[in-house]
Amino acid sequence: MYEAFFKLRKKPFELVPDPDFIYLSRSHKKALTYLNYGIRERVGFILLTGEVGAGKTTIIRELLGTGYERVVVSKVFNTRVNSEQLLAMINDDFGLEVSGRDKITLLRELNDFLLEQFGAGNFPMLVVDEAQNLSAELLEEIRMLSNLECAQGKLLQILLVGQPELRDTLDTPGLRQLRQRISINCHLKALSQEEMEEYILHRLEVAGNRSAVTFAPGTLALVYQYSRGIPRLVNVICDFLMLAAFAEESFVVTPELTREVLGDLDFETHFWGRSLPPASPAGPEHGVPDHEAELLRQTLNEVTATLSLLRQDFNAHAARIDAEVADVRGQVCGLAEELAGGHADKGTPERSFMQRLLLGGGIGRGR
Repeated sequence: MYEAFFKLRKKPFELVPDPDFIYLSRSHKKALTYLNYGIRERVGFILLTGEVGAGKTTIIRELLGTGYERVVVSKVFNTRVNSEQLLAMINDDFGLEVSGRDKITLLRELNDFLLEQFGAGNFPMLVVDEAQNLSAELLEEIRMLSNLECAQGKLLQILLVGQPELRDTLDTPGLRQLRQRISINCHLKALSQEEMEEYILHRLEVAGNRSAVTFAPGTLALVYQYSRGIPRLVNVICDFLMLAAFAEESFVVTPELTREVLGDLDFETHFWGRSLPPASPAGPEHGVPDHEAELLRQTLNEVTATLSLLRQDFNAHAARIDAEVADVRGQVCGLAEELAGGHADKGTPERSFMQRLLLGGGIGRGR
């Protein structure tokens, strides 16, 4: 709708996971590197977790779009299923017939397929997205699939992808064997504010115009405050900001416009499930949300660290001044001795005056 106005080829903040727009923050780059290593080295179970909207599906699509040689993939994205349905979806995505098959038949045909692929030099891999919806019993059945093997090794590599709750399920005592089989363990963190700002500009650039819109001072701080650095929420906010700027025929997004948009969206309640309290002094007694209290703590720590560095620098500077003053004073005192010896005899009033003035401490810092 607003693409032509901002001279963009396409919308920069779509919610659909698109590898073309992938932005590798430090956390995302690390996860992609680990996952790539795990797949190429056939390490067994791989775990990837992250908050809703952190970019897990985008990472997986980027990963699978790389085109691994001889890797045959089955992807499962609907995990609110029972054991037989899960097995049927796995077989179906591998291209096997599933109609009219019971669980035993599905399992036997999957094993035959994996043996056939192994014999052909291929490497089957199962990707289970939204794995946090799986019960402990279903996760245990997936672990049992990893037991399908031949004399030369495992027949199936498994990648589990899910929200942080998946880790809570995996921590239960009954899944100890599955936990011990996880060789690669990654977690996608939210973007820092600096990363978020670069992420926004990156998406504008990919869409065709990095300079499509100018964010006035304070605007991006508000975007970060409400999005918490979650890429999907950054997209939601920025899409509406550009729409609002388009409606006003403006190329500048201001904090005032941002607050208005966030208010219209009822953002905090709709996306985080609670409202921000009115402005009040920081502290738990005033009901400041945890994320704001954490930001305040981080800011305080940074200020404290900066003051400590300044204090160290000041002390070092003061020590250098004291040393320089002492050196100059020593030189002046030596000169005074020479002058006193050259212009007056020892004990004369002139020499006594010079000694009191220069040798007696009359010249020095703070005197």
